[in-house]
Amino acid sequence: MTGPRRFLFVTGVITLCAWILVPIYLIALGSFGGRPAVFKWPKDWLPWNASLDAMLLFLRIEGVWNAAINSVIAAGLTMIFSILLGAPAGYALARFDFRGANAFRLLVLLTRAFPLAILALPLTVIFIKLGLYDTPFGVSLVHTALALPFAALVTASLFVGIPRELEEAAWVFGCTRWQAFTKVVLPLALPGVAAAAIFAFVISWNEVFAASVLTVRERTLTAYLLTVLSESPLHYRFAGGFILIVPSVLFIFAVRKYLFAMWGVSSK
Repeated sequence: MTGPRRFLFVTGVITLCAWILVPIYLIALGSFGGRPAVFKWPKDWLPWNASLDAMLLFLRIEGVWNAAINSVIAAGLTMIFSILLGAPAGYALARFDFRGANAFRLLVLLTRAFPLAILALPLTVIFIKLGLYDTPFGVSLVHTALALPFAALVTASLFVGIPRELEEAAWVFGCTRWQAFTKVVLPLALPGVAAAAIFAFVISWNEVFAASVLTVRERTLTAYLLTVLSESPLHYRFAGGFILIVPSVLFIFAVRKYLFAMWGVSSK
């Protein structure tokens, strides 16, 4: 890669990194720099007067830690449910030919066409009757419905790329269909499954509308911050935003080797 193509490639990479990292860095500056850093212009690129006061005060707000635990529970359950339901659906779409397969794929995507605002009242009534209202488990069910279409379609594209002959060879050597799936197909698809799990986790962690409607006392962190910080100074809002970002970044960093493996990049 030389000449203009290399220039365009480097420019695109730099632009993409700046698009992602600059907002995070500005949020961090507002979080650790306090009120002066929020309103100062031009911004200091290095936090010379960094302080943990706003962050520590934010963490001492009543209910923050309980809301964070609820978010972790809801996001973890969403990730598990999305993979347990989405991976078999993706495998069926990839391996079996049946009437209406294309229509089924379209219907899976159309589940995202219904705004949550329309479904809020019916969901609230149903959840109250079932005893799921104001629980992280109930929130995770709604978040699973949001993440499941993408989990199914992403895993389907992964299984399509794995040759069927590998499974047939496993059958010849005495493996059952389930053993061939778990010992041959699943290890090859694991990086993509990890990517789908990350996507489900991030969807649940960042979602706020359903969590606000379906909870009152046991709110997730996003819903709780929307209520608590609505009238707070900007630097406290920045602190809350930074705390929301950190778990997603750490989770992605923890499973980065699977993502790199999916892209054909080795990780040490």
